[in-house]
Amino acid sequence: MQLEKFTEQEIARLEKSARERIITHWANNEDLAKEPKIFIGGEGCYLYDIRGRKILDTFSSLITTAIGHGRKEIKEAIDRQLDALEFFPNYHDGFTVPQIRLADKIAEITPGDLEVCFFLSSGSESNETALRLARQHHWANGKAHKYKVIARRGSYHGTTLGTASYTGFTSLRECFEPLLPGALFAPQVKCHDCELGCKPETCGLRCLKAVEDLIKWENPDTISAMIMDPLPGSNSGYPPPPEGYLQGIRELCTKHDIFLIFDEVQTGFGKTGKWFACENWGVTPDVMSISKAITSGYLPLGVMVTTKKIASVFNEKPGAEFRSGSTFGGHTLSCAAALANIKIIEKENLVERAAEIGRYLTEKFAELKARHRIVGEVHGMGTLWAIELTADQATNKKLDVDAGTFVRDWCWKHGMILRNNGNILVIAPALIITNEELDRVVDYLDQAIPAAMKHFNL
Repeated sequence: MQLEKFTEQEIARLEKSARERIITHWANNEDLAKEPKIFIGGEGCYLYDIRGRKILDTFSSLITTAIGHGRKEIKEAIDRQLDALEFFPNYHDGFTVPQIRLADKIAEITPGDLEVCFFLSSGSESNETALRLARQHHWANGKAHKYKVIARRGSYHGTTLGTASYTGFTSLRECFEPLLPGALFAPQVKCHDCELGCKPETCGLRCLKAVEDLIKWENPDTISAMIMDPLPGSNSGYPPPPEGYLQGIRELCTKHDIFLIFDEVQTGFGKTGKWFACENWGVTPDVMSISKAITSGYLPLGVMVTTKKIASVFNEKPGAEFRSGSTFGGHTLSCAAALANIKIIEKENLVERAAEIGRYLTEKFAELKARHRIVGEVHGMGTLWAIELTADQATNKKLDVDAGTFVRDWCWKHGMILRNNGNILVIAPALIITNEELDRVVDYLDQAIPAAMKHFNL
């Protein structure tokens, strides 16, 4: 890999244009004021910034690049398809061979009877379309009154107005209200910091009972779907659900004819040590949304996957068809990239490798916690981990300073990129990361955390 070289004058000009001419996604004005992070190359678990610095990537490009950066196999697959046919939409009765082959592969690796695909371009679109599918399915069966959607506080499902309606963060909803009617919110499932005030050993799954009570109160005949991430994402700190919770949700949804939608956009394609997170609890949804690591970010792609039984409602007669679509959904080149990406995951046994990484980090992060008294709860599985910085390990008391951002900035300055949500540090590397590189991650944290403690006099 040959990196382009830039003078300081060119860098200054690019940084100025970056600040003035691009609105970044989830922009943080304080961060932009520090220094725009401009990248020019990537290889394996490393990125190269515009000054040529080699950066250890524990962020995996927003938890996307499962197979790492710079894989020639993906480029070659895209090139081969580009030489044959660059694009034809999945429109009316039109298909391309990569779309069909990818649908077959998804049917093979998804759990249960999930085997029918609707192709899109992103995770937000996949979740939006899953919600549309549930609504139209009920409408087609004479149940148009089933329109409400249950989500969970602390959840994130996308940036459309529809998915924003069912996102459980006030800060992500308030500036777009009024949103869609019928949004219902169940408690966040976070056993170490339960919003219901429960303790895991004595609670009796009150979080599940809260969902059951919500369904009864709202009238199950009015509820279309429940959307949730089986393993809550990085915004929540990857807290695993208690045993019996997901199984209970599945039973409630089946009983009341409520579509169970699993958002596996962040957790899918091996990151939890299974192809999909829900497999860790043996629960299969009615609809699954996938994106991100389906192509490892080499090209955009999203997919909504459902069952033949559900999809058959839209094939019964003219006029019953599913009324949704987009020009670039299932882009020909993206499907070719996805097939090559999945082939790498299978060939290199990366799902099994993610499980090994999870076991390794369980031990390493327990040792990290023992060394640093501000390291509180640590949760995760596979390659998805969150470390919470707290004022008191024993009580999990919140810090009143932003030590998480200090740690993130310290790591960036010294050669590692990670994500933080306030005082939650997110470690979510590619599935190809080695144990030696994981040791480097821990070494960075071993230095950055004491630096934060000294800076804030903790």
